[in-house]
Amino acid sequence: MTEAAPIRTIGFREHSQRRILAGEVHARPYESLNAPVRASRIAMLHGSPEDERAHLASLLISHGAEPPGDGASYFLRDLGGFRLRWERHSEFSTYTFMRFDPFDLPVTARALDLLPADWLESLPGEMITAVHVAVTKTLPDDLGAIFDNNPLVGSKVLWGAGVAWTDFRLHADGFGRYVLHDLGLTAGQTGRLMQRLLEIETYRMMALLAFPLARHAAGEIARIDRDLAGIVTQLADPHIAQNDRDLLEHLTRLAAEAEQLDAATSFRLSAAKAYYAIVNQRIAELREDRIPGLQTIAEFIDRRLGPAMKTCESVSERQQLLATRVSRAGDLLRTRVDIALEEKNRDLLKSMNRRAELQLRLQETVEGLSVVAISYYLLGLIGYLAKGLKSVGLPVDYDLAGLIGLPVVAGAVWLGVRRLRKAIVKTGED
Repeated sequence: MTEAAPIRTIGFREHSQRRILAGEVHARPYESLNAPVRASRIAMLHGSPEDERAHLASLLISHGAEPPGDGASYFLRDLGGFRLRWERHSEFSTYTFMRFDPFDLPVTARALDLLPADWLESLPGEMITAVHVAVTKTLPDDLGAIFDNNPLVGSKVLWGAGVAWTDFRLHADGFGRYVLHDLGLTAGQTGRLMQRLLEIETYRMMALLAFPLARHAAGEIARIDRDLAGIVTQLADPHIAQNDRDLLEHLTRLAAEAEQLDAATSFRLSAAKAYYAIVNQRIAELREDRIPGLQTIAEFIDRRLGPAMKTCESVSERQQLLATRVSRAGDLLRTRVDIALEEKNRDLLKSMNRRAELQLRLQETVEGLSVVAISYYLLGLIGYLAKGLKSVGLPVDYDLAGLIGLPVVAGAVWLGVRRLRKAIVKTGED
């Protein structure tokens, strides 16, 4: 018999996240469970991860088990009479406790009863979900007593291999209740069904976290919308006296309020949409068949949770539409302000042109006076020169010299002043 050739490994340069991503599809696996089994799940909105691991370590060490390592977000431990499953998600952590001893009524001895009360009461974070699930092969005679005779919701699951019952209510201990009747489930089906029922309850409550916030946001959106409508009305009606500066300040304040509201609600509303999608997916995986006279889990969730999620979706869409409308109104007002500014600039330019024309005329008048004044002084100098020449015996006529020199001097001075003005204008343009 020939030996198998050794597998040749190649030292590729591997992405730092490759093995983590490859293992992600195997994270938080379903368990193989057989009836009878009881489970209690508590979902806590996040505390500090270090506090959670330290709290878990105190329980595990007291049972002689190894605590979770640093950075762990999931682990499963058998602790004698019960099994502990811990999972840390993006917003919450779940603690699931399971026990496998026989029982008569699911409400008489719960998995949670095996845990120290002080340890449970000091769990880090805030509880958002608490639910008991019991899987049994034999139903009690009075099923309604398990649910305090509340109206039941139930269906056959996995094509009739089991029956799931609940009332979607919180009972005296603050927990919800599910009963799963095993009519021929395999161990894998039992584990998957229990996990799906627990996740339906957990993600249903996480999705509903957005509902109170959505109702509050709806009122704020309506108020901002009314104020915005008033501004748009003023912009559209030319007969309403208005101050653009006041309108712009008001509109800027509304835009800031709309952005603040969107920042405060967008994450929660988006998360609700994602959680609701998970709830619907988990319900679809139940493969429900109707029990005559009862609502299925899918029908109950659609009738009770669906409207709340529609409200959240509507508020999210209204916020986006409001932001768009505020932006359009701002563009409209800015356009009007720009037009008014352009008109003011046009009037200012006209005023500057008129001033320039007046300055030009004044300059021409001054130039004329300058020519007269300079010519007068030059003619006076010519007269003094003629007198001096006559006194030394030259035949120079003073009056004739003035008559001949007047047009010559006036023309020369006019040309000189004109050339000087052109030189100054050219220097200014350069």
